[in-house]
Amino acid sequence: MPLTINLVVSLAVFVAALLYASAGHSGASAYLAIFGLAGLAPGVMKPAALSLNVLVALVATYKFGRAGYFSWRLFWPFALASIPMAFLGGTINLTGRIYNLITGLVLLYAAYRMIVVQSRLSDDEENPPSLWLALLIGGLTGFVGGLVGMGGGVFLSPILLLAGWAGPLRTAGVAAVFILVNSISGLAGHWTSVMSLPAQIPYWGAAALAGGWIGATYGSRHFSGTTVRRLLGVVIGIASLKLILGL
Repeated sequence: MPLTINLVVSLAVFVAALLYASAGHSGASAYLAIFGLAGLAPGVMKPAALSLNVLVALVATYKFGRAGYFSWRLFWPFALASIPMAFLGGTINLTGRIYNLITGLVLLYAAYRMIVVQSRLSDDEENPPSLWLALLIGGLTGFVGGLVGMGGGVFLSPILLLAGWAGPLRTAGVAAVFILVNSISGLAGHWTSVMSLPAQIPYWGAAALAGGWIGATYGSRHFSGTTVRRLLGVVIGIASLKLILGL
């Protein structure tokens, strides 16, 4: 990859990590959009996005957990089913047009949800669902996340908010840990079939850590992330259409 493009991608990763981490997310959907716009091959996009997700999710987990917004009671049923399913999804390697189409559709859904989601509870409230429903949703989000190279939080967060199971900050705290464990699981699944990472990952990783630290620090103290999610939804929507239409 030419130096100029690498610098542009690194800057974009920094901004995405900063904005996403402010809402407890790690930015996989944005990284995939960035990589797609940069013309990276599908085999590079998936492991790179999961690797960056792990780094940013570690920071977000620490920041939101320290601020008191993580709930084990809400988290564990979703995670119990999602971790093995994320590993399974990570073992499936989609290439070329099929990968771009599925990833584009997933990003389009994520963009829509990020724009329209509204919370029915106050910031730190929670109202957990039944065990079986949480297991079902956790398994589905984990598998899809592992399949396309995300941690699944971009799917879980809208569900938690729309269903009235958690408020914005509680959702952010749970999503951060959910993304962390599923990104690790999905990356492990990918590693069993294709043991490779792009050569530029150290640069992108440093950019993601720096952006994630700033974003999570600010978001866990001052910001709910609603406006940021809507703006990112527009950007991700544009990138998803590029992948779907093959532009």
